[in-house]
This record gives sequence, structure tokens and C-alpha cells, in this order.
Amino acid sequence: MRIFSGIQPTGRKHLGNYIGAITQYVDGQDRGEAIYCIVDLHATGVPYQPAGLREAVYDTAATLLAAGLDPERCIFFRQGDVHEHTELCWLLCSVTAWGDLNRMHQFKEKAGAERELVSASLFFYPVLQAADVLAYRAHDVPVGDDQRQHVELMRDIAQRFNARFGELLVVPEHRIPEVGARIMDLQFPERKMSTTGGSEQGTVLVLDEPAAVSRKFRSAVTDSGTEVRRSPEKPGVSNLIEILAAVREATPEQVEREFDGSGYGALKQAVAEAVIARLTPVRERYQQLRGDEALLERILADGAEKARAIAAGTLAEVREAMGVGPVRRRG
Repeated sequence: MRIFSGIQPTGRKHLGNYIGAITQYVDGQDRGEAIYCIVDLHATGVPYQPAGLREAVYDTAATLLAAGLDPERCIFFRQGDVHEHTELCWLLCSVTAWGDLNRMHQFKEKAGAERELVSASLFFYPVLQAADVLAYRAHDVPVGDDQRQHVELMRDIAQRFNARFGELLVVPEHRIPEVGARIMDLQFPERKMSTTGGSEQGTVLVLDEPAAVSRKFRSAVTDSGTEVRRSPEKPGVSNLIEILAAVREATPEQVEREFDGSGYGALKQAVAEAVIARLTPVRERYQQLRGDEALLERILADGAEKARAIAAGTLAEVREAMGVGPVRRRG
């Protein structure tokens, strides 16, 4: 079983990233051959500052390592260090339908937020994302629910490639957590928690101090009732139940039974305490790691070397199957 996933270096990581993706990365180290990368190339599709991007890569690397990624148990690297990703992206464009890209929800959302330039790289983002995964012939892609459409597209691309050029690429499956796949903003529970489009008070950051975490949960929007149960009419309460279940590794039903008749105050306090207990060791470890950029660079470079050894083999076979470049010499 080979596992692959990538994470954006843009923005500070929040509780939704942690529950929906990062904890899956850590668990994946025990399920198979785990490969993870920080996708700095994807971050260039929207306006950014070059120096800020490099800082964000270090921030993200330190956060993932602090959360439990172990370079001895997984391959962890920076996407831009492995050039095979970009070449495979171009080759896969030949089996990617324009119409499919035009229907991608995230492109429409991000393009709508750009006032000066909607870049071609933003449009072709899903093809590069497919190349990220298909380069490693990964079977399993741990993602949040918002990436479901992208994984479906990469499956279509792999199947179309295999039908045209031969069975070379693995058709991957997404792994979306049953609990915590979509964590919502605490102030606006009808929209996803986000560091770019969310509210400051409704976004719990992985590196927030305990006092800030408590304050954000105390002010979380609920409703005029008192019943602790999930319901479309109770999005705020449903979100709190989902968070507590995910952090405790319990079921939402167990949380509902525990707080039956307790009211929202007790639920908010319990969620805050559980989140603080889970994130405090991560924050403390992050502070130890972030200052040693030389160490972070060594870890990313070592991981890139291991990743390149795998991706180069896939790319060579894809090039030959497509008739690109010279015939490979055997033996």
C-alpha cells in the first residue's frame, strides 16, 4: 500500500487541516509506504511574495513534523525539488478534458476571488495535483472532503491514460475521514474553516495559545435551543459535536449521549479542553523545530532524493509509452 498526499504552504494551519489531513498523514505511516509533500508549486497560482512562500514552507514543515511525521517512517519533501512533477503534469494534460477542469468547484471559487489575474496555473492546478499522486503510483490519497472532486479527476486522468497508452498508472482511491472531514467556521458554521476566507474568531489555529482556543470555542455560534444533537437546523452544534468526536477519536453518537441534557456551555468547554490537550504538544514541538531552518532543509532535501528515485521511474515509463524522447536503452 503506497500512500500520497500534499499540503499547501499557504496560510497558517488550522484545526480543519489538522483533523482532516494532518492526523491522517501521521496515521498513514503505520498503514503503508507514506509519501507526503509540501506543494509550493501549487501556491504560485495565486498572488504571493517569494520570501513569504519560503517562510511558509518552513512553517508547514515544522508543523507537520511537530504533529508526528517522522522522516524515518515516511518520505517528506518539497514539491518544487522534484522536477518530475511538472513534466508529468504537461504529459497528463494530453489526456485531461478541458471541460472537466472548467467544472472544478475550487477553481471557480478561487478565480472569483482574483481581481487582477486569473492565472492559467490556477486552472491547471488539478492536473499538477494528479501528477503529484500518479508519479508515485499511490493507491491511497488521504484528503479532506473538499478534495473529493480533485481525486475523482485524477482517477479519470489515470484511466484515460491507461486506456490510450497501456496500464502504467495506478488509479488511486481517496481516503476521507468518516468524522471531521469538513470542519466549519465557529462563527459562520455554514462555511468551511479557513485561514483565507474564514473569520478570525471562528478559525482555531494549530499554533493558537490555549487561552485563544478557549475564547474561540466559548464564543462559537450555536442556536437558541439547548439540545446537543446533530441536525441541519443546528450547524454550529453539529460542528462542535464533530470536532469533539474527531479529537477524542469517538463517534458523534457517543458525544451526543454524553452531553444529553447538559447544554451548550458544557459542550463548548469540553471541546476547548480536548482541542487544547491535543494541540499543545504540537505547538511546543513546533517552537523547537521552527528555529532550525538548516535541519528543515536537510529533511526536505533527503526526502526529495527518495521521492525523485520513485517519480523518475514512473516518468521514464510514461515518456516511452507516449513516444516522447529517445527509445529507452535496455539492460
